[in-house]
Amino acid sequence: MPRKTSSSPAKTEVGRELSAATRKLQMLRTLVCGNKYEKVAREQGALHIAGVDEVGRGCLFGPVVAAAVILPPETDIPGLRDSKQLTQKERERLNEVVRGTALGMAIVEVDVETIDRVNIYQATRLAMTRAALALSPEPDHLLIDAMRLELGPGRSCSQTSITYGDSLSISIAAASVVAKVYRDKLMCELDTQYPEYGLASHKGYGTPPHLAALREHGPTPLHRRSFRPVAMALLP
Repeated sequence: MPRKTSSSPAKTEVGRELSAATRKLQMLRTLVCGNKYEKVAREQGALHIAGVDEVGRGCLFGPVVAAAVILPPETDIPGLRDSKQLTQKERERLNEVVRGTALGMAIVEVDVETIDRVNIYQATRLAMTRAALALSPEPDHLLIDAMRLELGPGRSCSQTSITYGDSLSISIAAASVVAKVYRDKLMCELDTQYPEYGLASHKGYGTPPHLAALREHGPTPLHRRSFRPVAMALLP
């Protein structure tokens, strides 16, 4: 009789996670990134429409970064979509195109101390809010990737929160690319300060080499101690 083989629960769970991630990526590739939401906002009277997105939310190391971008009406940037679906070379090329096209752009970091104090969700909202408030010209409508922002008193600005917004709205995709290129460059610069962690490769995400370096060397001052893998590395 042929021998029965069985997978461990851990391997089975990893397989499920990979399968889910693959299905999500395949779904995102079917979405069309265009001007649909921008057109609706303009039909409702908006003049300066800003896309807002963040990068680094799931990282173990470094700040969370948000960008806000205002593009001219009817802008078409071929190939622009969610930064996670682009190669590094594509992102860098599109970053230059966006910077040369945008009517307004702002990039904001929220540091590790704030992330650990208020939690990553609130820190992400703070970064996105600050980016929107830093824009010039002042936006009168925000397109935001799956988030709503509190801009504070005296700032009347309508908002549209869009699930998978960085795959559907050209303005959000532009913000996604700008934030990603900015943060990746920052990680490469910090790699020279902390070379044993491989930041230039994984950009602060919890890859197996990064986790191994955490176990061997312990966290740096720029690791997020409110994140479980970092907290575990601090245990004796």
